[in-house]
Amino acid sequence: VQLQASGGGLVQAGASLRLSCAASGLTVSTYTMAWFRQVPGKEREFVAAVTWSGGRTYYADSAKGRCTISRDSAKNTVHLQMNGLKPEDTAVYCCNARSFIKSYWGQGTQVTVSS
Repeated sequence: VQLQASGGGLVQAGASLRLSCAASGLTVSTYTMAWFRQVPGKEREFVAAVTWSGGRTYYADSAKGRCTISRDSAKNTVHLQMNGLKPEDTAVYCCNARSFIKSYWGQGTQVTVSS
């Protein structure tokens, strides 16, 4: 199983980014797919998730209204659209695939927001 995150970069405050998590070895529509972020020295933080059943979406308070998680089953990819980025959004963003018995993590993509 591989989860390849991409789309990060260095942007100014207020900009938008669209992160992608391309999965291989599993089908994203059969897993709950989520995005987390981590800053060095701090715990990993939940950002958003989309469930395998019904495609329900969940967001951290910090992401509500600014982020949208979506699933492209045809491309077996999950996206995270982030708008109105703030310097405090600077982190490594990584995706997670979780079922009842398994959990997979991918390598992250760096997002840096300058003020």
